[in-house]
Amino acid sequence: MEKYQLYTTMGVGFESVVAKELQAMGYKTHTENGRVFFTGNETDIVKTNLWLRTADRVKILLKEFKATDFDTLFNQVYEIDWAELLPVDAKFPVKGRSVRSKLHSEPGIQSIVKKAIVNKMSDQYHRRGFLPENGNEYPLDIHINKDIARLSLDTTGASLFKRGYRIEHGGAPLKENFAAGLLKLTPYDGSHPLIDPMTGSGTFAIEAALIGKNIAPGIWRQFAFDGFDWFDSTIHNELVAEAKNKIKPLEQPIWACDIDQSILEIAKLNANNAGVLQDIYFKQVAVKDFATDLQNGVIIANPPYGKRLKDRESAENLYKQMGDSLLKYDSFSQYYLVGDPAFEKFFGKKATKKRKLFNGNLRVDFYQYWARKK
Repeated sequence: MEKYQLYTTMGVGFESVVAKELQAMGYKTHTENGRVFFTGNETDIVKTNLWLRTADRVKILLKEFKATDFDTLFNQVYEIDWAELLPVDAKFPVKGRSVRSKLHSEPGIQSIVKKAIVNKMSDQYHRRGFLPENGNEYPLDIHINKDIARLSLDTTGASLFKRGYRIEHGGAPLKENFAAGLLKLTPYDGSHPLIDPMTGSGTFAIEAALIGKNIAPGIWRQFAFDGFDWFDSTIHNELVAEAKNKIKPLEQPIWACDIDQSILEIAKLNANNAGVLQDIYFKQVAVKDFATDLQNGVIIANPPYGKRLKDRESAENLYKQMGDSLLKYDSFSQYYLVGDPAFEKFFGKKATKKRKLFNGNLRVDFYQYWARKK
């Protein structure tokens, strides 16, 4: 089976998290900003798409070369044996990005790459005029950084955060892989309790249940590689069956609480779609009234904002309520994703550690309070 140079993409700040996931799966990795590289065959493409919790996409690196002019770009792309990768009716959208390079027009870059592929395929398939592009999709990406071009084929399709379980959501939910990435920054592995006191649409609790039960996050969905005509279609089915056999019972409880019952109902629907409804204890309760007898676990939350919290005074009051209610549970490691740099002041305690992240375009901090085990 052919070996490929593969790489994953991920959100800013999660490179080390994805690298550790890949290393735990047995791969040797090389990390750059926004990318983790590894090698693998078709089985590895399926395996990583199926199991990676914190990445965005898995891509095949087709070619890397220096390009400072459009003629070079065209010729380098034309040299690839496109008939080996793309059937004559392939739909092959090209996305382009350029950073600090002489070729800076992204529409121009996309157009030249597209033209080179069309010309080569027309020669190889003895076609004249336009290619039909009415078949399966083969998403291509051209990225030029400091004049070094990388041309890749996306094996994922819709981003890996689209697990397939979230049909509805409340407010501004965290992306599933972002939530999983934050969980990977905690000690959580399913062997101790987890509590989300402001669960919203339930993403933290659901992703924790998937981790705790060893459920592959991509187990419900299809990927771009399912449409590649050269890809062995039996591998996906075999690895899904194998993944289903690896699911195990949850060892410790997961609590998902929120003041808003209507949002809790959405969270329950999502949990049901993910097959973990019976593994999560849902409770309607305001954070100021929260109480538990559980010990030695993880508390994690993304306090609400936007429509659910209309002004700064309300936010500050909520942070104070959080501190009054939650800090006494000092056998729990506590983790809060907040977009307010004054959070610690109102919460009432300085974080053990603080990590800067971006939730979409929103600059946020991940405040970490480490536990005193009992």
